[in-house]
Amino acid sequence: MDQLDRALLRWLQEDGRMTVSELSKRLALSRPSISERLLRLQERGIITGFGARVSAAAVGRNIQLIIQMSELKVFPMEFEKRIMNDEDIIECHRVTGTVSYILKAAVTGMDALSELVERLMPFGNVNTSVILSSPVMNRTILPKE
Repeated sequence: MDQLDRALLRWLQEDGRMTVSELSKRLALSRPSISERLLRLQERGIITGFGARVSAAAVGRNIQLIIQMSELKVFPMEFEKRIMNDEDIIECHRVTGTVSYILKAAVTGMDALSELVERLMPFGNVNTSVILSSPVMNRTILPKE
């Protein structure tokens, strides 16, 4: 990966809707060259997709929280299958240490938070932390030089 690929990744992470023409101007490369680089980055699994960032609060999910699941009472695959279908869970990470999973959820209010905790309790110990603020979000990820 060269400096142009790094710059391309930086621009796209800042604005995923940037056109090939705009990237071409900013990087002083032809549009076909930009398209080829994008294709190579996708084929190598460096760019895994494109999407919109949605404000949870703007769509009525005013409470975001981190949930730590420990001492699972079911096999991990069963737990993962269950939470895959729970729309309140927006991220799930299987981790090392005393906690088995760290989840991120977005709910509409305290009643929905309580219902989510009750849905998770049969699977293990549930520890919730409400997110007050997120000083670092969606940080640009680039390879180390």
